[in-house]
Amino acid sequence: MELIQQNPDISAYLAADEAVDHAHPLVRETADRLWVERPDAYSYAEAAYEFIRDTIPHSADSGDPRVPWRASEVLATRNGICVSKSHALAALLRARGVPTAFCYQRLTEDGVDPMVHGLVAVLLPGRSRWSRLDPRGNKPGVDARFSLDEERLAWPVRAEFSEVDYPVLYAGPHPVVLDALQAAADRPHLWTIFPTALPTPNGGS
Repeated sequence: MELIQQNPDISAYLAADEAVDHAHPLVRETADRLWVERPDAYSYAEAAYEFIRDTIPHSADSGDPRVPWRASEVLATRNGICVSKSHALAALLRARGVPTAFCYQRLTEDGVDPMVHGLVAVLLPGRSRWSRLDPRGNKPGVDARFSLDEERLAWPVRAEFSEVDYPVLYAGPHPVVLDALQAAADRPHLWTIFPTALPTPNGGS
């Protein structure tokens, strides 16, 4: 799949915002610690990915009802759904100068209960193409990996179930995703308001 860079200015994929608060002391401290252990862009990106994937449980797996949406909150609570974990990974990567985009899938339970799933994409030095990574967190039946050339996501999309890989590389979290996270009282509430698809530029889905 050809990925579409939403913003031609690569610096947009390094910026901080309300969700990707990479100037926050906890984000900087975490990034600095990982960098000391893996002090080059490629090794650091892999270390940051594995840290978010493996040490911060997906709240649907852990049962945690909290809904953090800022990167610093995800790191502080050690909790989050896929999109929140993507915010945290993007913050760690951008803190060390790695351009990081947000991208999304529409997944289903064999054709029912559709929901948007969050990923990131990275552009590492010397590479001409973005690579998507899925920090959701592994479990039985899910084996996502850090892989730059061959995607190793949690779930490949299945066209027969109307699942979708959205090709756009967003510089910030998609507004409909962020709005749902911010509006949710807890995770059970979030599941009732979370988007089942992303709007297309012409207003469809």
